Order: sequence, then C-alpha cells, then structure tokens
Amino acid sequence: MSLHRAGRYREFVLVVCVGLLLFAWGVWIDHPALALLCGLVSYLLWHMHNLHRLSLWLDDPKHHEPPSALGGWGEIVHAVEALRERGRKRKRKLSRMLSGFHQSTNALPDATVVLNDRGQVEWWNSAASKIFGFRKKRSSDRSLEELIPDPMFRKYLAQGDYSQPLQMPGPLDHKRTLEVRIVPYGKGKRLLQARDVTRLQQLEIVRRDFVANLSHEMRTPLTVIHGYLETLNDAEDPEFSPWCHIINQMYQQTTRMQRIVEDLLLLARLEREDAPQRDEPVDVALLLTTIQSEAEALSGDQHHHIELEIVDDYRLLGVERELDSAFSNLVFNAVRYTPAGGLIRMRWERTEQGACFSVTDSGIGIDPEHIPRLTERFYRVDVARSRRSGGTGLGLAIVKHVLTRHCGELQVESEPGKGSRFSCLFPTSRVLAEGHGEASVYPTTRSRQSS
Repeated sequence: MSLHRAGRYREFVLVVCVGLLLFAWGVWIDHPALALLCGLVSYLLWHMHNLHRLSLWLDDPKHHEPPSALGGWGEIVHAVEALRERGRKRKRKLSRMLSGFHQSTNALPDATVVLNDRGQVEWWNSAASKIFGFRKKRSSDRSLEELIPDPMFRKYLAQGDYSQPLQMPGPLDHKRTLEVRIVPYGKGKRLLQARDVTRLQQLEIVRRDFVANLSHEMRTPLTVIHGYLETLNDAEDPEFSPWCHIINQMYQQTTRMQRIVEDLLLLARLEREDAPQRDEPVDVALLLTTIQSEAEALSGDQHHHIELEIVDDYRLLGVERELDSAFSNLVFNAVRYTPAGGLIRMRWERTEQGACFSVTDSGIGIDPEHIPRLTERFYRVDVARSRRSGGTGLGLAIVKHVLTRHCGELQVESEPGKGSRFSCLFPTSRVLAEGHGEASVYPTTRSRQSS
C-alpha cells in the first residue's frame, strides 16, 4: 500500500472511530443526532481551517506553515512540495541557460538588441553598449527610434522589409560604418544585429581604386601595342609573312585585353557613383535598333536571325550610355552563346509593374546552379567557349550595376539545350510616354521586326 493510500485509509478509520464514539456519547446523553452533527461541524471547520492555512502557505511559504499533514492533507502538502521542487529545478535550469545565453552574446563582437512587439528595447549585449551607447537605466524599455535617431535607420525600421541589410554611419562615431540587420521572430518581436564593417568598406575602396588605377594605367600602353600590332597585321610586306599568324594572335589578345580594361573602368565608374548624375528620356526603340545592327555585324558569317520587336514605344528615364552598355551586353552574349543560324529575339514592352526589355535566344542554355552567380565578376559558365568568343566575364556584372542604378532588376530564365531569356525590369516611375516628360499610359501599340 502506498503512502497516499495509507494516509487516506488512516483518515477514514479515524473518522469512523470518532463517529462511533460520538454516536455512543449521544446515545448516553439521549441525543445521538446532535452529537453526530457537532462532530460533522467540527470536521468541516477543521477542513476550512486547513484550506485557509493552505492558501497562506501557497502565497508565502517562507512565513506560514503548511496545513496539518493528517489524512488527505498530507497528500496535498506532499504534491505541492514536489511541484515546487520541480519548479525550482526548472527555474535553476532556465537561469543557467539564460546566463549562458547572456555570456555567449556578450562575447560576440557584433551588437545584438532584442525588441519587444512595441519596438522597445528589452535587452542588449555589451557590444551594443559600445556601438550604440546604450545604458541600463537610460535605454531600457525605450523606443529604438529614440535611441538611434538616424533618419536612414528610422526609414529602414519603419518600412518592414528587412530582406537586405542597411549600411549606416555609427551613432557615436560617424567615421565608422555599421551594417544593420533586423530579424523578426515570435509574435511581433525583432532581433537587431549590427556589425562594424568600416574595415571591410575601406578594403573594398582600396580594391576598387586599385582596379580602376591599374586599368587606367594599362590603357595607354595597351593602346600603343595594339596600334603597332594592327599596323603590322595589315601590312602586306612579304617579309612579315612568316610572322603573320603570331602577329594576328597577339593582335586578338590585345583586343581582348582592351575590352577587359574598358569593362573594368566602366565597372569602377558605376561603383563610384551611387546614382546617375542626370537622367534624361532615352529613346529605347532607336537605341535597340542600333544594337540590333551591331549584333548582326558581330554575328557575321554565323548568320543568326536577330529579331527586334517594339511592342510599346515608350521612352525610359535614365542615362543612355549606361543603358546602351547593359542592353548591348545582353544581346552580344546571346550572339556569342547561340549556335550559327540560331534565333535571337529582342523585345521592348510595357508591363503592369513598368517596362521590360528582354533578350531570348535558342542557345546552349544554362544549368540552374550557375544562374545565381552569373552577375559575379569574371564568372563564366563555359570558360573555354567564353575565351574563344572574346567574352570578358564582366558583361553581366555591368548589367547588374546599371540596372541597380536605374532601380531595375535582372531576371534570368534558362534551360540547358533550350536557350535562355534575360529580362531587364524597370519600375513605372522610369517609364515615359513617347514625347512626354512624365510617366503616362497610352493605348498605342506597334510591332517592328527584322532579321
């Protein structure tokens, strides 16, 4: 028999014995019912007294004793003690986990701030105190906008789209650059992480300046070498006939190096300038017509079928030189990677989101694993083919930078063996009706094709 059952059994025996004694005493005084009623009332009062003691004990166990452990009350006291012990163990475990979490986050070099569902600061690590200047008494339970009054940060915090990190000057030292990332979690809560990327930014500037300066310095000697090789290559002197093949190869390689230098210089300029200095209406139809002629010349004896379709003749607000570079890179890539006689279709049209220029080819296609890396510098899917065709590996990087500067987006759809489709998407704010200076929608639609 368990201790709980034994306690209940003893209470039952005690109640029966006391009841019999009270009944016997009542018979002796000739009032058995009254004697039993007095016993029942006393039993109920005893239980009520124990209930009161239990309530006091549960509220403040340090200053009040538990109820009598007789009978079923012993089971209740034992169960409460067991629950309290489990609670104390769980509390100690959670305390150790919380302490470990605080120690680990305080050891991180990046700032970590926990925000509640009202945007107030609940907790932060020591790095956040150094980077943002948070103090316990001054910063706790205050809005993050009050503690970091930077307008750029406030706009980022309010927009609710945290898919991309924000780079902002440090609130304590404006010479430092912080990369801030916000991660929503739970019910309306957010976790803010900030890291000092000043050193990385400085290294990126050094790298960019180095590439730009090196490309600029290489430009002049390459031009001289290329010019002499062109003269020798065009010379009809029979004395040069044994060297014609070598001179021609040198000429082709210097031509390729010139293209690389020009692309590097263009990329450096695009990276230095955050946005186009002056936007003007660009006649996209005329621009694409010129690119089509250049693509046909590049195709040469491969006889690609190059079609141009102008579905909606809208102008685009931007820099014509940059847009020409982006569009021509896409078209020329299609020429290089499409077999002879293949089809290349250029299309300019209005969409619900703005406007779209797309290049579709019947070329070799691209495996899905390569698509996310296509816009990286010098990344090539087929290195040997790219070199043979004269590609520099910088074309799509230039396209990405130009589209970013024009608030655009590059989308790639491709399937190996079935060709590719590269689409440049522009927002409505940059689409202009022909001959107008503001974005408008007109029902005119025309199509123009050539091959």
